[in-house]
Amino acid sequence: MKHALRTLLLGGCIVLTAGCATGKSESFTFTADLPPNFAYYAIAKYAPAKGQTCTVTLDDNPYLGFNREWRTEYAPESEVPIYRTVKGCRLAIYRIDLEINATYGKTRGDFSGDTTAVIVREQLEEQYKGAFDATGESAINGQCQWLFRTIGPDRYITKLLDCKKIDDQGMVTKGRPVGAYTLDQLPGKTVKLKIKLADEERPAIGNTWLKFPNGWRRCMGKGMEDQYAFCRENQKDFSAFMMPDGKQCSIYPGCTE
Repeated sequence: MKHALRTLLLGGCIVLTAGCATGKSESFTFTADLPPNFAYYAIAKYAPAKGQTCTVTLDDNPYLGFNREWRTEYAPESEVPIYRTVKGCRLAIYRIDLEINATYGKTRGDFSGDTTAVIVREQLEEQYKGAFDATGESAINGQCQWLFRTIGPDRYITKLLDCKKIDDQGMVTKGRPVGAYTLDQLPGKTVKLKIKLADEERPAIGNTWLKFPNGWRRCMGKGMEDQYAFCRENQKDFSAFMMPDGKQCSIYPGCTE
């Protein structure tokens, strides 16, 4: 079990059975402190609570979505029920699947996202359990970084978002910014996803750009039709590329040398 949970906290996925908890509130607040032009979309997932013999299917709509229209109707705070009753079956939350989305241009396709989760179990070993401060808030700390690349014969810049967890020592880890809690921890509390943006972007594909003091230059490769254009093919010739706003550039991100 230790190995399975460790895998989960590093970004894996397992299905958990949720139980019952007591408290004055049967909900908690999920919120996020995100960089500009970022938003989250969440799906809270439920299963029959401990002791229940009933079953539910996806057709019974056991899940709740928050910020589905994150581009136009985004709200940082979501009040998440810990328990729900669907068709007479008492359900308990066992997971929140999260998408961290961010835009980098003006067109609808100029966005990218990464995924993470909040895991809820009836019991957890102390080393995996999130902690709350005196105000009733628990933070899940992470860092997202933009990874840039070019696509198409015009070498149009597109970006991918890569998000990692920040540990208690402030170091960026290999895992996703996952949080884990027990059911009895959550009533009336606040879980906050706190994401910062890395100061620098980096290439999404290795050995396709060369770094210079004033930025990155795109290797020409075998020519503009070479979609990979690895620098090992030609480390002397570089190509222009097109920024998301249509501007022709020779160095990233400053555009002109």
